[in-house]
Amino acid sequence: MKNAPTPRLFCFLLVAALVTSIPLLANPPLDHAAYDRLLKKHVNGQGLVNYKSFKADEKLLDQYLDQVSKNAPAASWSKNEQMAYWINAYNAYTIRLILNHYPVKSIKDIGSKIKIPFVTTPWAAKFFSIGGEKMSLDNIEHGILRKKYDDARIHFALVCAAMSCPKLRNEAYTADKLDAQLNDQGRDFLNNPAKNKIGKDGAQLSKYFDWYKGDWKDNGQSVVAWVNRYATTKISESTPISFLDYNWSLNEQ
Repeated sequence: MKNAPTPRLFCFLLVAALVTSIPLLANPPLDHAAYDRLLKKHVNGQGLVNYKSFKADEKLLDQYLDQVSKNAPAASWSKNEQMAYWINAYNAYTIRLILNHYPVKSIKDIGSKIKIPFVTTPWAAKFFSIGGEKMSLDNIEHGILRKKYDDARIHFALVCAAMSCPKLRNEAYTADKLDAQLNDQGRDFLNNPAKNKIGKDGAQLSKYFDWYKGDWKDNGQSVVAWVNRYATTKISESTPISFLDYNWSLNEQ
């Protein structure tokens, strides 16, 4: 035939057709080892951060965050893989935010002096991108983790760089250890008298239990049930509960 393709051209067209018919593979779950090494180096056992030394490793942090930015969770990832990704992203970008403005005495000193929730707070600032979408810390916490995964234990893991926050673990969250890590965070948080003061005659709890009261009561739970799940001192539904003032001082060594 006059215009018949040559064997080489035919093979090329066949391969091209096959390639275009194969769906793109989703990104594999992100490896958090680089972030884990940074946490072990710059965060102590009490969850306090050496921001001065972290500044010297900003390039390594940025390299990890670049991978976070380019590897948003895929539907094929397990729930634990997705949750570990988003918790690590929140905490790592919080560290990045502090380093952007360091030295600073409190995360609340960053940005507008007039703080309007979800509008002008540091958590509302869209200072990073994930999967090509500009995002804020609020987007991760409220738009993704709280909305999608229905696990109140995230409040024991997300760290807003303040002394009254749960401690920042000096290891990354990973899918295979996530359940144990979240439970360990709960025990540490509830039994730390700087964050919760629990006695048989009364309990002074973190403001988390007031701010996110709906999360603790989902699925028929109660604040009391959550306290008793992790606290060594148990309380009852009749135990008087009040809430401690929140210490926004920087979680710095």
